[in-house]
Formats: sequence, structure tokens, C-alpha cells
Amino acid sequence: MKSICVFCGSSDAVHADYKAAAFQMGVTLAQNGIRLVFGGGKTGLMGEVANGALSVGGEVIGVIIPSMNTAALAHTGLTRMEVTPDMHGRKARMHELSDGYIALPGGFGTWDELFETITWAQTGAHEKPVGLLNVKNYYAPLLAAMDHAVAEGFVFAEHRTGIACEAEPDRLLDSMGRYIHPREAVKRWLKEE
Repeated sequence: MKSICVFCGSSDAVHADYKAAAFQMGVTLAQNGIRLVFGGGKTGLMGEVANGALSVGGEVIGVIIPSMNTAALAHTGLTRMEVTPDMHGRKARMHELSDGYIALPGGFGTWDELFETITWAQTGAHEKPVGLLNVKNYYAPLLAAMDHAVAEGFVFAEHRTGIACEAEPDRLLDSMGRYIHPREAVKRWLKEE
């Protein structure tokens, strides 16, 4: 993977452990020669992941919409900032620029981006790895919900197990590097649905 898109929260009102993990994720990406693509913000985990990558000379591309491209919200120290007309275009551009996707802790926006990415993999629109950085076990309830969806027949097990989940950035990258896209499950899912 040469480029990874990171989805994450932009709130500053979160535990310091989340911010530290985001910074380390950025450092780890850069130290592995992986370009960071993210939402372009300077606040919360968004700002921390970018700062982490930049602190060790990493390449960082932000993709932002006009209403967020303000002095209060936009990161000004990036390698490149791209401005898209709307959120749909923003997500499409981030996907286009990336070889894999990682969700750090976040809220509705992060989950929207994460689940769109998973859904696109499920339908064969991409074959790129998706991972969760499970800081402070943040994603435990979501993982339990995914497991429940598998048990109830709404999700194929191959699609669920294809989502990498680790608490440490280096272990997450290793896990994502072993990803094998479940092509047969995609075919089965499209036929059955």
C-alpha cells in the first residue's frame, strides 16, 4: 500500500489517548513510506494524524469541502489540499487516492465513511483492505453489532472477517497487508441479494 485514507473524528473534546494514537498512526504511516489521505482538518484526531505524519516528513493530502476550508478548521501545513464541491465528491476523491482505508475512533462522519468503504468492498467496487484502529477498545460495540449481523444472516462471515482490527498502528498495517479480498463471497452476495 502506497497510500492510505484515514477516517477519524474532528472533535477536540476527547480523551488524550485517542489523540496520541492518531498521532502515532500518522507517524507509523509515514515511517512505512505510506502517504496519508484524510479529510483535511486540523482539529481532533484529524489534526493529530496529519501532524504525526508531517512530524517525520510524511506526505499528507487533505480533501475538504468549501464550508470546512476555513482558518478555524482546515490544516494549513499539508503537502497538498484538494477542495471538492460536496461531501459525495470528497469521499469519492479520498477513495480514488487510496490503496486502503483505516477508521480511527470517530462519530457519524467516520462511521459513514467506514461503512461506505465496507459496502463498496462487499459489492466488488474495490478490493482494498479496510482496518479499524481499536484504541481504548472503542470499536468493541460496533464489532459486536457486526458479529450479530453475521449471526442473523445479514452479513457474510467473509466480509466481517475481512475487516482488520488492531489496537496498535504497526500491527494494523501488518494485518491489512495480509488482506485477501473475498471474491467468491462478493459473487455469492450479489447473486443472493
